[in-house]
Amino acid sequence: MIDTHSHIYAEEFDADREQALERAWSAGVEALVLPDIDSESRQRMIELAQQHPERCYAMAGLHPTSVNDNPRWQQELDMVEKMLQQSPVKLCGVGEIGLDLYWSQDFYAIQREVLHAQIEMALQYNHPVVIHTRSAYKEMLEAIATYRGRGLRGVFHAWADSADTARKLERMGEFKFGIGGVVTFKNSGLDKVVEELPLELLLLETDCPYLTPVPHRGKRNESSYVEHVCRKIADIHRVSFSQVDAITTASAKQLFGI
Repeated sequence: MIDTHSHIYAEEFDADREQALERAWSAGVEALVLPDIDSESRQRMIELAQQHPERCYAMAGLHPTSVNDNPRWQQELDMVEKMLQQSPVKLCGVGEIGLDLYWSQDFYAIQREVLHAQIEMALQYNHPVVIHTRSAYKEMLEAIATYRGRGLRGVFHAWADSADTARKLERMGEFKFGIGGVVTFKNSGLDKVVEELPLELLLLETDCPYLTPVPHRGKRNESSYVEHVCRKIADIHRVSFSQVDAITTASAKQLFGI
């Protein structure tokens, strides 16, 4: 398995990060993709990728909520491009980028500008994108439609919309859809969406330390718990755990160059 969205470099793991990594390896997790957030945590991500170069793969990106009410957003954006030009570690993508209107719609125009700027960087440097979307799927569809035919590829992290929306996005580029702990929640409805999407379009993720799957819901999430996501997808599609593991791992390796 590959956890395609892990923030295991976050402060929540300071007390037991190496132990959490060992639990992930023991659970059968082959590699972790580490999405960037902003300059506040970037060095921590870089150091983890340097410590585990064969298993932890860093990205460069500015999260949409890091744009909100931030007078330094342009400087933050410049830092992302600088990292893409001269990174201390090998990068596997541009992310976590996107649109998030859940907390406020006041910063939509700036978020949109930052999203488009980073997509252009991804195309320029031939990287896949990791896209965060919350309360903004209509706006995201409009944004991605402008890149149809330009070879944009990536994953829509923490997919939470319909299978129909996923199919629309798939026609605009080479996209996968990240499925995490929410699929194990009893009334999330994500299981019905996953059932409609072919396994070849799905990637496994945790978004740790957030969105902890059942049976650990309510506790800190960690990358070892991605096995519960894999098992739930296998149940939904009525196939073996190993089949979901093999298909999603191959898709992640191809997309991120792992």
